[in-house]
Amino acid sequence: MRSICFGLVFALVIAAPGGALAEQAEAPAGFARIVADFEAYERAQDPITSGFEGDRAALALLPDPSPAADARRKAALQRFQNRLAALDGTGMDADAAFNREFLARIVDDRLEGMSFDPGRIPFENDSGFFSLAGYLAAATPVRTRADAEAWIARLEALPGYYLQNTANVRRGLATRFVQPRPVVEAALVQIRAIPANAEASPLYAPLATLPSTIAAEDAAALRARARAALDTGVIPAQRALLRFMETEYLPRAAASLAVRDRPNGAAYYAYLIRRHTTTRMTPDEVHALGLSEVARIRARMQTVMAEAGFNGTFAEFLAYLRTDPRFYAQTPDELMMRASEIAKRADDRLPGLFRVLPRLSYGVRPVPADIALTYTTGRYNGGSPQQGIAGGYMVNTTKLDQRPLYELPALTLHEAAPGHHIQIALAQERTDLPWFRRNADVTAFTEGWGLYAEYLGEEMGIYRDPYEKFGRLSYEMWRACRLVADTGIHWKRWDLPQARRCFEENSALSPHNITTELERYVSWPGQALGYKIGEIELRRLRTKAQTALGERFDLRDFHTAVLSEGALPLDLLARRIDTWIATGGAATAQ
Repeated sequence: MRSICFGLVFALVIAAPGGALAEQAEAPAGFARIVADFEAYERAQDPITSGFEGDRAALALLPDPSPAADARRKAALQRFQNRLAALDGTGMDADAAFNREFLARIVDDRLEGMSFDPGRIPFENDSGFFSLAGYLAAATPVRTRADAEAWIARLEALPGYYLQNTANVRRGLATRFVQPRPVVEAALVQIRAIPANAEASPLYAPLATLPSTIAAEDAAALRARARAALDTGVIPAQRALLRFMETEYLPRAAASLAVRDRPNGAAYYAYLIRRHTTTRMTPDEVHALGLSEVARIRARMQTVMAEAGFNGTFAEFLAYLRTDPRFYAQTPDELMMRASEIAKRADDRLPGLFRVLPRLSYGVRPVPADIALTYTTGRYNGGSPQQGIAGGYMVNTTKLDQRPLYELPALTLHEAAPGHHIQIALAQERTDLPWFRRNADVTAFTEGWGLYAEYLGEEMGIYRDPYEKFGRLSYEMWRACRLVADTGIHWKRWDLPQARRCFEENSALSPHNITTELERYVSWPGQALGYKIGEIELRRLRTKAQTALGERFDLRDFHTAVLSEGALPLDLLARRIDTWIATGGAATAQ
Protein backbone atom coordinates (compact mmCIF):
# COMPACT_ATOMS: atom_id res chain seq x y z
CA MET A 1 0.00 0.00 0.00
CA ARG A 2 1.03 3.57 -0.52
CA SER A 3 -0.07 6.63 1.37
CA ILE A 4 -0.81 9.71 -0.70
CA CYS A 5 0.47 12.99 0.70
CA PHE A 6 -0.78 16.29 -0.67
CA GLY A 7 0.16 19.94 -0.32
CA LEU A 8 -1.85 22.87 0.93
CA VAL A 9 -5.07 23.74 -0.83
CA PHE A 10 -5.15 27.29 0.43
CA ALA A 11 -3.49 29.36 3.11
CA LEU A 12 -4.73 28.69 6.60
CA VAL A 13 -3.81 31.18 9.30
CA ILE A 14 -3.90 29.52 12.70
CA ALA A 15 -3.63 31.71 15.76
CA ALA A 16 -2.59 30.52 19.19
CA PRO A 17 -5.48 31.70 21.40
CA GLY A 18 -4.26 33.43 24.51
CA GLY A 19 -0.56 32.83 23.83
CA ALA A 20 1.91 30.60 25.67
CA LEU A 21 1.02 31.81 29.18
CA ALA A 22 -2.63 30.94 28.73
CA GLU A 23 -1.63 27.49 27.46
CA GLN A 24 0.50 26.89 30.55
CA ALA A 25 -2.28 27.99 32.85
CA GLU A 26 -4.83 25.65 31.28
CA ALA A 27 -2.94 22.72 29.79
CA PRO A 28 -5.73 20.16 29.11
CA ALA A 29 -8.04 22.73 27.52
CA GLY A 30 -5.10 24.32 25.72
CA PHE A 31 -4.05 21.02 24.21
CA ALA A 32 -7.62 20.30 23.13
CA ARG A 33 -7.60 23.61 21.25
CA ILE A 34 -4.32 22.69 19.56
CA VAL A 35 -5.75 19.32 18.48
CA ALA A 36 -8.91 20.97 17.11
CA ASP A 37 -6.87 23.59 15.26
CA PHE A 38 -4.55 20.95 13.85
CA GLU A 39 -7.51 18.93 12.58
CA ALA A 40 -8.92 22.01 10.86
CA TYR A 41 -5.51 22.66 9.35
CA GLU A 42 -5.11 19.06 8.16
CA ARG A 43 -8.57 18.93 6.62
CA ALA A 44 -7.94 22.19 4.78
CA GLN A 45 -4.55 21.18 3.41
CA ASP A 46 -5.73 17.73 2.27
CA PRO A 47 -8.93 18.05 0.20
CA ILE A 48 -8.60 14.47 -1.02
CA THR A 49 -8.98 12.88 2.42
CA SER A 50 -11.47 15.52 3.49
CA GLY A 51 -13.59 14.83 0.43
CA PHE A 52 -13.55 11.10 1.07
CA GLU A 53 -14.71 11.82 4.60
CA GLY A 54 -17.76 13.74 3.45
CA ASP A 55 -16.59 17.37 3.12
CA ARG A 56 -18.70 18.51 0.18
CA ALA A 57 -16.65 21.64 -0.53
CA ALA A 58 -13.38 19.64 -0.56
CA LEU A 59 -14.72 17.35 -3.31
CA ALA A 60 -14.30 20.26 -5.76
CA LEU A 61 -10.70 21.02 -4.80
CA LEU A 62 -7.24 19.73 -5.67
CA PRO A 63 -4.08 20.13 -3.56
CA ASP A 64 -1.95 23.23 -4.00
CA PRO A 65 1.68 22.11 -4.48
CA SER A 66 3.09 25.59 -5.14
CA PRO A 67 6.09 26.99 -3.24
CA ALA A 68 3.88 29.73 -1.87
CA ALA A 69 1.55 27.12 -0.38
CA ASP A 70 4.57 25.27 1.00
CA ALA A 71 5.72 28.45 2.71
CA ARG A 72 2.31 28.92 4.30
CA ARG A 73 2.29 25.29 5.41
CA LYS A 74 5.76 25.67 6.96
CA ALA A 75 4.67 28.77 8.87
CA ALA A 76 1.53 27.03 10.15
CA LEU A 77 3.52 23.98 11.29
CA GLN A 78 6.05 26.18 13.04
CA ARG A 79 3.22 27.82 14.96
CA PHE A 80 1.97 24.40 16.03
CA GLN A 81 5.49 23.43 17.03
CA ASN A 82 5.78 26.55 19.19
CA ARG A 83 2.36 26.03 20.77
CA LEU A 84 3.15 22.41 21.65
CA ALA A 85 6.54 23.35 23.09
CA ALA A 86 5.00 26.10 25.22
CA LEU A 87 2.31 23.82 26.63
CA ASP A 88 2.83 22.79 30.25
CA GLY A 89 1.83 19.16 30.67
CA THR A 90 0.67 19.63 34.26
CA GLY A 91 -2.79 18.17 34.68
CA MET A 92 -2.81 16.21 31.43
CA ASP A 93 -3.99 12.62 31.69
CA ALA A 94 -1.98 9.76 30.17
CA ASP A 95 -3.91 9.68 26.88
CA ALA A 96 -3.58 13.43 26.36
CA ALA A 97 0.14 13.29 27.14
CA PHE A 98 0.53 10.43 24.68
CA ASN A 99 -1.35 12.36 21.98
CA ARG A 100 0.74 15.45 22.66
CA GLU A 101 3.95 13.47 22.19
CA PHE A 102 2.68 11.87 18.98
CA LEU A 103 1.42 15.15 17.52
CA ALA A 104 4.73 16.86 18.32
CA ARG A 105 6.53 14.10 16.43
CA ILE A 106 4.26 14.52 13.42
CA VAL A 107 4.85 18.27 13.32
CA ASP A 108 8.62 17.92 13.81
CA ASP A 109 8.81 15.23 11.12
CA ARG A 110 6.85 17.32 8.62
CA LEU A 111 9.08 20.33 9.17
CA GLU A 112 12.25 18.29 8.85
CA GLY A 113 10.97 16.72 5.65
CA MET A 114 10.04 20.10 4.20
CA SER A 115 13.60 21.32 4.74
CA PHE A 116 14.66 19.01 1.87
CA ASP A 117 12.05 20.47 -0.52
CA PRO A 118 10.82 17.04 -1.73
CA GLY A 119 8.14 18.67 -3.90
CA ARG A 120 10.83 18.97 -6.58
CA ILE A 121 10.27 15.25 -7.28
CA PRO A 122 6.47 14.78 -7.20
CA PHE A 123 6.45 11.37 -8.87
CA GLU A 124 7.75 7.81 -8.63
CA ASN A 125 8.08 5.04 -11.17
CA ASP A 126 4.39 4.10 -11.16
CA SER A 127 2.52 7.07 -9.72
CA GLY A 128 2.67 10.77 -9.08
CA PHE A 129 0.90 14.02 -9.79
CA PHE A 130 0.08 12.77 -13.29
CA SER A 131 -1.86 9.76 -11.92
CA LEU A 132 -3.75 11.46 -9.07
CA ALA A 133 -6.78 12.35 -11.18
CA GLY A 134 -7.16 8.78 -12.43
CA TYR A 135 -7.09 7.52 -8.86
CA LEU A 136 -9.74 10.05 -7.90
CA ALA A 137 -11.92 9.20 -10.90
CA ALA A 138 -12.00 5.56 -9.87
CA ALA A 139 -12.99 6.51 -6.32
CA THR A 140 -15.54 9.26 -7.05
CA PRO A 141 -19.21 8.24 -6.98
CA VAL A 142 -21.58 10.66 -8.69
CA ARG A 143 -25.00 10.32 -7.10
CA THR A 144 -26.25 13.91 -7.34
CA ARG A 145 -25.88 16.99 -9.48
CA ALA A 146 -23.65 18.47 -6.76
CA ASP A 147 -21.32 15.46 -7.07
CA ALA A 148 -21.12 16.01 -10.84
CA GLU A 149 -20.45 19.73 -10.41
CA ALA A 150 -17.68 18.98 -7.91
CA TRP A 151 -15.99 16.53 -10.28
CA ILE A 152 -16.16 19.00 -13.15
CA ALA A 153 -14.57 21.63 -10.88
CA ARG A 154 -11.68 19.25 -10.25
CA LEU A 155 -11.31 18.65 -13.99
CA GLU A 156 -11.24 22.40 -14.61
CA ALA A 157 -8.56 22.83 -11.92
CA LEU A 158 -6.41 19.99 -13.22
CA PRO A 159 -4.41 21.95 -15.86
CA GLY A 160 -3.24 24.37 -13.17
CA TYR A 161 -2.29 21.44 -10.96
CA TYR A 162 -0.14 20.03 -13.78
CA LEU A 163 1.49 23.42 -14.34
CA GLN A 164 2.32 23.87 -10.64
CA ASN A 165 3.89 20.45 -10.40
CA THR A 166 5.80 20.95 -13.65
CA ALA A 167 7.21 24.18 -12.19
CA ASN A 168 8.34 22.22 -9.13
CA VAL A 169 9.98 19.62 -11.37
CA ARG A 170 11.79 22.38 -13.26
CA ARG A 171 13.06 23.67 -9.92
CA GLY A 172 14.37 20.16 -9.33
CA LEU A 173 16.20 20.26 -12.64
CA ALA A 174 17.75 23.59 -11.75
CA THR A 175 18.99 22.24 -8.41
CA ARG A 176 19.96 18.72 -9.62
CA PHE A 177 17.28 17.13 -7.41
CA VAL A 178 15.93 14.75 -10.03
CA GLN A 179 14.91 11.14 -10.55
CA PRO A 180 17.29 8.69 -12.29
CA ARG A 181 16.65 7.68 -15.89
CA PRO A 182 15.04 4.24 -15.22
CA VAL A 183 12.42 5.90 -13.02
CA VAL A 184 11.67 8.59 -15.60
CA GLU A 185 11.33 5.99 -18.34
CA ALA A 186 8.91 3.97 -16.20
CA ALA A 187 6.83 7.07 -15.44
CA LEU A 188 6.74 7.92 -19.14
CA VAL A 189 5.08 4.57 -19.85
CA GLN A 190 2.11 5.75 -17.79
CA ILE A 191 2.08 9.29 -19.18
CA ARG A 192 2.16 8.03 -22.78
CA ALA A 193 -0.76 5.70 -22.04
CA ILE A 194 -3.06 8.61 -21.07
CA PRO A 195 -5.86 8.68 -23.71
CA ALA A 196 -6.01 11.75 -25.93
CA ASN A 197 -9.77 11.43 -26.44
CA ALA A 198 -12.13 12.90 -23.86
CA GLU A 199 -14.70 10.12 -23.78
CA ALA A 200 -11.96 7.46 -23.68
CA SER A 201 -10.33 9.15 -20.72
CA PRO A 202 -10.83 7.52 -17.30
CA LEU A 203 -11.43 11.06 -16.05
CA TYR A 204 -14.71 11.12 -17.99
CA ALA A 205 -15.92 7.90 -16.36
CA PRO A 206 -17.60 9.44 -13.27
CA LEU A 207 -20.04 11.24 -15.59
CA ALA A 208 -20.48 8.48 -18.18
CA THR A 209 -23.48 7.09 -16.26
CA LEU A 210 -25.46 9.63 -14.26
CA PRO A 211 -28.35 8.86 -11.88
CA SER A 212 -31.90 9.07 -13.21
CA THR A 213 -32.66 11.82 -10.69
CA ILE A 214 -30.73 14.21 -12.97
CA ALA A 215 -32.89 15.31 -15.88
CA ALA A 216 -31.70 14.16 -19.31
CA GLU A 217 -31.01 17.68 -20.58
CA ASP A 218 -29.06 18.52 -17.41
CA ALA A 219 -27.07 15.30 -17.69
CA ALA A 220 -26.20 16.13 -21.28
CA ALA A 221 -25.05 19.61 -20.25
CA LEU A 222 -22.90 18.24 -17.45
CA ARG A 223 -21.24 15.76 -19.79
CA ALA A 224 -20.64 18.50 -22.35
CA ARG A 225 -18.90 20.60 -19.68
CA ALA A 226 -16.75 17.64 -18.69
CA ARG A 227 -15.78 16.95 -22.32
CA ALA A 228 -14.94 20.63 -22.80
CA ALA A 229 -12.78 20.64 -19.68
CA LEU A 230 -10.93 17.60 -20.95
CA ASP A 231 -10.63 18.68 -24.60
CA THR A 232 -9.59 22.29 -24.01
CA GLY A 233 -7.70 22.02 -20.72
CA VAL A 234 -6.77 18.63 -19.31
CA ILE A 235 -5.70 16.73 -22.42
CA PRO A 236 -3.56 19.61 -23.80
CA ALA A 237 -1.94 19.89 -20.35
CA GLN A 238 -1.23 16.15 -20.35
CA ARG A 239 0.31 16.36 -23.83
CA ALA A 240 2.43 19.33 -22.72
CA LEU A 241 3.59 17.32 -19.70
CA LEU A 242 4.56 14.44 -21.96
CA ARG A 243 6.63 16.74 -24.18
CA PHE A 244 8.33 18.28 -21.14
CA MET A 245 9.20 14.91 -19.64
CA GLU A 246 10.52 13.55 -22.94
CA THR A 247 12.45 16.56 -24.16
CA GLU A 248 13.56 18.40 -21.00
CA TYR A 249 13.51 16.00 -18.06
CA LEU A 250 14.62 12.67 -19.48
CA PRO A 251 17.85 14.05 -21.05
CA ARG A 252 18.79 15.56 -17.68
CA ALA A 253 17.79 12.63 -15.47
CA ALA A 254 20.25 11.70 -12.74
CA ALA A 255 23.10 9.43 -13.77
CA SER A 256 23.42 7.95 -10.28
CA LEU A 257 20.64 5.85 -8.76
CA ALA A 258 21.70 6.80 -5.22
CA VAL A 259 19.74 9.47 -3.38
CA ARG A 260 22.92 10.27 -1.43
CA ASP A 261 24.39 11.64 -4.66
CA ARG A 262 21.76 14.37 -4.85
CA PRO A 263 22.54 17.66 -3.11
CA ASN A 264 22.33 17.05 0.67
CA GLY A 265 21.39 13.49 -0.24
CA ALA A 266 23.11 11.67 2.63
CA ALA A 267 21.19 13.70 5.21
CA TYR A 268 17.99 13.22 3.21
CA TYR A 269 18.41 9.44 3.14
CA ALA A 270 19.09 9.34 6.89
CA TYR A 271 15.87 11.32 7.39
CA LEU A 272 13.92 8.96 5.13
CA ILE A 273 15.10 5.94 7.11
CA ARG A 274 13.93 7.56 10.36
CA ARG A 275 10.69 8.61 8.68
CA HIS A 276 9.74 5.20 7.32
CA THR A 277 11.09 2.92 10.07
CA THR A 278 10.44 5.21 13.08
CA THR A 279 13.83 4.07 14.38
CA ARG A 280 17.31 5.56 14.63
CA MET A 281 18.89 2.77 12.60
CA THR A 282 21.74 3.74 10.29
CA PRO A 283 21.91 2.58 6.65
CA ASP A 284 24.66 0.11 7.56
CA GLU A 285 22.59 -1.32 10.42
CA VAL A 286 19.59 -1.76 8.14
CA HIS A 287 21.77 -3.45 5.53
CA ALA A 288 23.20 -5.88 8.10
CA LEU A 289 19.69 -6.72 9.36
CA GLY A 290 18.65 -7.46 5.80
CA LEU A 291 21.53 -9.87 5.24
CA SER A 292 20.72 -11.65 8.52
CA GLU A 293 17.06 -12.03 7.58
CA VAL A 294 17.96 -13.30 4.10
CA ALA A 295 20.04 -16.09 5.65
CA ARG A 296 17.32 -17.02 8.16
CA ILE A 297 14.51 -17.13 5.61
CA ARG A 298 16.64 -18.99 3.07
CA ALA A 299 17.08 -21.85 5.57
CA ARG A 300 13.30 -22.16 5.95
CA MET A 301 12.82 -22.07 2.18
CA GLN A 302 15.21 -24.99 1.80
CA THR A 303 13.07 -27.00 4.24
CA VAL A 304 9.84 -26.24 2.37
CA MET A 305 11.49 -27.09 -0.95
CA ALA A 306 12.27 -30.53 0.49
CA GLU A 307 8.61 -30.86 1.56
CA ALA A 308 7.63 -30.30 -2.07
CA GLY A 309 9.70 -33.34 -3.01
CA PHE A 310 12.02 -31.40 -5.32
CA ASN A 311 15.40 -33.06 -5.66
CA GLY A 312 17.32 -30.41 -7.61
CA THR A 313 19.19 -27.33 -6.45
CA PHE A 314 17.61 -24.23 -5.00
CA ALA A 315 18.31 -22.33 -8.22
CA GLU A 316 16.65 -25.09 -10.24
CA PHE A 317 13.59 -24.97 -7.98
CA LEU A 318 13.30 -21.21 -8.54
CA ALA A 319 13.58 -21.73 -12.30
CA TYR A 320 10.84 -24.39 -12.12
CA LEU A 321 8.53 -22.08 -10.18
CA ARG A 322 9.13 -19.20 -12.57
CA THR A 323 8.49 -21.15 -15.75
CA ASP A 324 6.07 -24.05 -15.23
CA PRO A 325 2.60 -23.12 -16.65
CA ARG A 326 0.83 -24.92 -13.78
CA PHE A 327 1.69 -22.00 -11.50
CA TYR A 328 0.10 -19.28 -13.65
CA ALA A 329 -3.43 -18.17 -14.49
CA GLN A 330 -4.33 -18.33 -18.15
CA THR A 331 -6.79 -15.42 -18.20
CA PRO A 332 -7.38 -12.24 -16.18
CA ASP A 333 -10.72 -13.66 -15.04
CA GLU A 334 -9.02 -16.75 -13.67
CA LEU A 335 -6.58 -14.62 -11.67
CA MET A 336 -9.41 -12.49 -10.29
CA MET A 337 -11.41 -15.57 -9.32
CA ARG A 338 -8.41 -17.11 -7.57
CA ALA A 339 -7.78 -13.89 -5.64
CA SER A 340 -11.45 -13.60 -4.69
CA GLU A 341 -11.61 -17.22 -3.49
CA ILE A 342 -8.55 -16.74 -1.27
CA ALA A 343 -10.02 -13.52 0.11
CA LYS A 344 -13.23 -15.27 1.12
CA ARG A 345 -11.35 -18.13 2.77
CA ALA A 346 -9.39 -15.57 4.74
CA ASP A 347 -12.57 -13.74 5.75
CA ASP A 348 -13.91 -17.03 7.09
CA ARG A 349 -11.01 -17.27 9.58
CA LEU A 350 -11.02 -13.69 10.85
CA PRO A 351 -13.24 -14.17 13.94
CA GLY A 352 -10.67 -16.56 15.35
CA LEU A 353 -8.04 -13.82 15.23
CA PHE A 354 -10.00 -10.65 16.04
CA ARG A 355 -12.61 -9.64 18.56
CA VAL A 356 -13.27 -6.43 16.64
CA LEU A 357 -13.68 -6.29 12.85
CA PRO A 358 -14.44 -3.22 10.72
CA ARG A 359 -17.95 -2.55 9.49
CA LEU A 360 -16.63 -1.42 6.10
CA SER A 361 -16.33 -4.17 3.50
CA TYR A 362 -13.78 -4.47 0.70
CA GLY A 363 -13.85 -5.61 -2.92
CA VAL A 364 -11.41 -7.41 -5.21
CA ARG A 365 -10.77 -5.25 -8.29
CA PRO A 366 -8.43 -5.28 -11.28
CA VAL A 367 -5.79 -2.59 -11.54
CA PRO A 368 -6.97 -0.11 -14.23
CA ALA A 369 -5.48 -1.00 -17.60
CA ASP A 370 -4.00 2.47 -18.22
CA ILE A 371 -1.59 2.15 -15.26
CA ALA A 372 -1.17 -1.62 -14.98
CA LEU A 373 2.03 -2.11 -17.00
CA THR A 374 4.28 -0.32 -14.50
CA TYR A 375 2.10 -0.98 -11.45
CA THR A 376 2.88 -3.39 -8.65
CA THR A 377 1.30 -6.87 -8.49
CA GLY A 378 -1.30 -5.75 -5.97
CA ARG A 379 -2.25 -2.86 -3.74
CA TYR A 380 -4.93 -1.69 -1.34
CA ASN A 381 -7.01 1.47 -1.84
CA GLY A 382 -8.75 2.69 1.27
CA GLY A 383 -12.51 3.04 1.23
CA SER A 384 -14.81 5.70 2.66
CA PRO A 385 -17.72 4.89 4.96
CA GLN A 386 -18.93 8.47 4.53
CA GLN A 387 -18.96 8.30 0.72
CA GLY A 388 -20.20 4.72 0.54
CA ILE A 389 -16.99 3.36 -1.01
CA ALA A 390 -15.67 -0.05 -0.01
CA GLY A 391 -11.97 -0.69 0.41
CA GLY A 392 -10.31 -2.08 -2.71
CA TYR A 393 -7.87 -4.97 -3.05
CA MET A 394 -6.33 -4.20 -6.45
CA VAL A 395 -5.01 -7.14 -8.49
CA ASN A 396 -2.78 -6.60 -11.52
CA THR A 397 -4.08 -8.78 -14.36
CA THR A 398 -1.41 -7.90 -16.96
CA LYS A 399 1.62 -10.07 -17.74
CA LEU A 400 -0.01 -13.20 -16.33
CA ASP A 401 3.14 -15.25 -16.85
CA GLN A 402 4.80 -12.99 -14.25
CA ARG A 403 2.07 -13.31 -11.58
CA PRO A 404 2.51 -16.76 -10.00
CA LEU A 405 -0.44 -18.27 -8.20
CA TYR A 406 1.70 -19.62 -5.36
CA GLU A 407 2.33 -16.00 -4.28
CA LEU A 408 -1.33 -15.00 -4.47
CA PRO A 409 -2.35 -16.12 -0.95
CA ALA A 410 0.36 -14.00 0.70
CA LEU A 411 -0.48 -11.02 -1.52
CA THR A 412 -4.18 -11.31 -0.68
CA LEU A 413 -3.59 -11.54 3.07
CA HIS A 414 -1.29 -8.50 2.95
CA GLU A 415 -3.47 -6.19 0.86
CA ALA A 416 -6.95 -7.25 1.98
CA ALA A 417 -7.68 -9.19 5.18
CA PRO A 418 -6.26 -9.56 7.74
CA GLY A 419 -3.81 -7.01 6.31
CA HIS A 420 -4.33 -3.47 5.13
CA HIS A 421 -8.11 -3.47 4.96
CA ILE A 422 -8.58 -4.62 8.55
CA GLN A 423 -5.95 -2.25 9.94
CA ILE A 424 -6.94 0.84 7.93
CA ALA A 425 -10.71 0.39 8.15
CA LEU A 426 -10.54 -0.11 11.92
CA ALA A 427 -8.55 3.11 12.24
CA GLN A 428 -11.09 4.96 10.07
CA GLU A 429 -13.88 3.83 12.38
CA ARG A 430 -12.17 5.01 15.58
CA THR A 431 -14.04 8.32 15.50
CA ASP A 432 -13.26 8.81 19.20
CA LEU A 433 -9.56 9.19 18.35
CA PRO A 434 -8.24 12.58 17.16
CA TRP A 435 -8.30 12.99 13.40
CA PHE A 436 -4.51 13.01 13.20
CA ARG A 437 -4.43 9.63 14.93
CA ARG A 438 -6.97 8.04 12.58
CA ASN A 439 -5.07 9.25 9.53
CA ALA A 440 -1.50 8.84 10.75
CA ASP A 441 0.94 7.82 8.00
CA VAL A 442 3.38 5.40 9.67
CA THR A 443 5.01 3.11 7.12
CA ALA A 444 6.61 0.75 9.62
CA PHE A 445 3.29 0.12 11.35
CA THR A 446 1.03 -0.09 8.30
CA GLU A 447 3.34 -2.15 6.12
CA GLY A 448 4.72 -4.08 9.07
CA TRP A 449 1.14 -5.14 9.83
CA GLY A 450 0.65 -6.17 6.19
CA LEU A 451 3.71 -8.43 6.31
CA TYR A 452 2.67 -9.77 9.72
CA ALA A 453 -0.72 -10.61 8.16
CA GLU A 454 1.08 -12.82 5.61
CA TYR A 455 2.62 -14.72 8.52
CA LEU A 456 -0.83 -15.07 10.13
CA GLY A 457 -1.87 -17.02 7.06
CA GLU A 458 0.12 -19.98 8.42
CA GLU A 459 -2.02 -20.04 11.57
CA MET A 460 -5.18 -19.50 9.51
CA GLY A 461 -4.48 -22.51 7.29
CA ILE A 462 -4.48 -20.41 4.12
CA TYR A 463 -1.33 -21.92 2.60
CA ARG A 464 -2.55 -25.31 1.38
CA ASP A 465 0.55 -26.90 -0.13
CA PRO A 466 4.36 -26.52 -0.06
CA TYR A 467 4.30 -24.24 -3.09
CA GLU A 468 2.02 -21.69 -1.42
CA LYS A 469 4.11 -21.96 1.76
CA PHE A 470 7.19 -21.31 -0.34
CA GLY A 471 5.39 -18.37 -1.96
CA ARG A 472 4.79 -16.92 1.50
CA LEU A 473 8.47 -17.29 2.36
CA SER A 474 9.43 -15.85 -1.01
CA TYR A 475 7.36 -12.77 -0.20
CA GLU A 476 9.05 -12.49 3.20
CA MET A 477 12.42 -12.87 1.46
CA TRP A 478 11.38 -10.12 -0.92
CA ARG A 479 10.99 -7.74 2.05
CA ALA A 480 14.31 -8.87 3.54
CA CYS A 481 16.03 -8.23 0.20
CA ARG A 482 14.45 -4.78 0.23
CA LEU A 483 16.56 -3.92 3.27
CA VAL A 484 19.63 -5.04 1.36
CA ALA A 485 18.73 -3.46 -1.98
CA ASP A 486 17.40 -0.09 -0.78
CA THR A 487 20.49 0.58 1.32
CA GLY A 488 22.66 -0.96 -1.36
CA ILE A 489 21.34 1.42 -4.00
CA HIS A 490 21.02 4.61 -2.00
CA TRP A 491 23.91 4.25 0.45
CA LYS A 492 26.44 1.88 -1.11
CA ARG A 493 25.80 3.15 -4.66
CA TRP A 494 24.93 -0.24 -6.15
CA ASP A 495 23.79 -0.48 -9.73
CA LEU A 496 20.60 -2.35 -10.67
CA PRO A 497 22.29 -5.70 -11.43
CA GLN A 498 23.90 -5.67 -7.97
CA ALA A 499 20.59 -4.86 -6.30
CA ARG A 500 18.77 -7.44 -8.43
CA ARG A 501 20.99 -10.30 -7.32
CA CYS A 502 19.42 -10.74 -3.88
CA PHE A 503 15.94 -11.18 -5.36
CA GLU A 504 17.00 -13.46 -8.20
CA GLU A 505 19.09 -15.78 -6.05
CA ASN A 506 16.84 -15.99 -2.98
CA SER A 507 13.21 -15.40 -4.02
CA ALA A 508 10.79 -16.79 -6.57
CA LEU A 509 9.76 -13.30 -7.73
CA SER A 510 9.31 -13.10 -11.48
CA PRO A 511 11.76 -11.04 -13.58
CA HIS A 512 9.09 -8.42 -14.38
CA ASN A 513 8.16 -7.99 -10.73
CA ILE A 514 11.79 -7.66 -9.72
CA THR A 515 12.29 -4.93 -12.32
CA THR A 516 9.18 -3.06 -11.22
CA GLU A 517 10.14 -3.33 -7.57
CA LEU A 518 13.70 -2.13 -8.13
CA GLU A 519 12.41 0.90 -10.01
CA ARG A 520 10.15 1.57 -7.07
CA TYR A 521 13.01 1.44 -4.55
CA VAL A 522 15.11 3.77 -6.70
CA SER A 523 12.22 6.23 -7.01
CA TRP A 524 11.02 6.12 -3.39
CA PRO A 525 14.08 5.87 -1.11
CA GLY A 526 13.56 4.40 2.33
CA GLN A 527 9.88 3.46 2.05
CA ALA A 528 10.67 -0.21 1.38
CA LEU A 529 12.51 -0.45 4.71
CA GLY A 530 9.40 -0.11 6.86
CA TYR A 531 7.90 -3.52 6.02
CA LYS A 532 10.42 -5.92 7.55
CA ILE A 533 11.41 -3.66 10.41
CA GLY A 534 7.76 -3.18 11.39
CA GLU A 535 6.94 -6.89 11.08
CA ILE A 536 9.95 -7.88 13.19
CA GLU A 537 8.79 -5.53 15.96
CA LEU A 538 5.20 -6.80 15.84
CA ARG A 539 6.35 -10.40 16.19
CA ARG A 540 8.73 -9.41 18.99
CA LEU A 541 5.90 -7.73 20.88
CA ARG A 542 3.64 -10.75 20.38
CA THR A 543 6.32 -13.10 21.73
CA LYS A 544 6.91 -10.77 24.68
CA ALA A 545 3.19 -10.71 25.49
CA GLN A 546 2.84 -14.49 25.20
CA THR A 547 5.80 -15.02 27.51
CA ALA A 548 4.62 -12.50 30.08
CA LEU A 549 0.95 -13.48 30.11
CA GLY A 550 1.20 -17.23 29.67
CA GLU A 551 -2.26 -18.83 29.73
CA ARG A 552 -3.89 -15.41 29.99
CA PHE A 553 -2.63 -14.49 26.51
CA ASP A 554 -5.40 -14.28 23.91
CA LEU A 555 -4.33 -13.53 20.36
CA ARG A 556 -7.60 -11.73 19.65
CA ASP A 557 -6.99 -9.35 22.53
CA PHE A 558 -3.39 -8.78 21.44
CA HIS A 559 -4.55 -7.83 17.95
CA THR A 560 -7.12 -5.45 19.42
CA ALA A 561 -4.42 -3.86 21.55
CA VAL A 562 -2.21 -3.39 18.48
CA LEU A 563 -4.88 -2.07 16.11
CA SER A 564 -7.18 -0.13 18.42
CA GLU A 565 -4.87 2.88 18.60
CA GLY A 566 -4.42 3.44 14.87
CA ALA A 567 -0.98 3.45 13.26
CA LEU A 568 1.77 4.28 15.76
CA PRO A 569 5.55 4.77 15.64
CA LEU A 570 7.15 1.52 16.77
CA ASP A 571 8.44 2.83 20.09
CA LEU A 572 5.04 4.27 20.99
CA LEU A 573 3.41 0.98 20.00
CA ALA A 574 5.83 -0.90 22.25
CA ARG A 575 4.96 1.42 25.12
CA ARG A 576 1.24 0.80 24.59
CA ILE A 577 1.73 -2.98 24.49
CA ASP A 578 3.87 -2.87 27.64
CA THR A 579 1.02 -1.07 29.40
CA TRP A 580 -1.46 -3.62 28.07
CA ILE A 581 0.69 -6.47 29.37
CA ALA A 582 1.03 -4.78 32.75
CA THR A 583 -2.76 -4.57 33.06
CA GLY A 584 -3.10 -8.32 32.45
CA GLY A 585 -3.71 -8.40 28.71
CA ALA A 586 -7.43 -7.73 29.04
CA ALA A 587 -9.73 -7.14 26.09
CA THR A 588 -9.44 -3.57 24.87
CA ALA A 589 -12.61 -1.64 24.21
CA GLN A 590 -13.03 -0.14 20.77
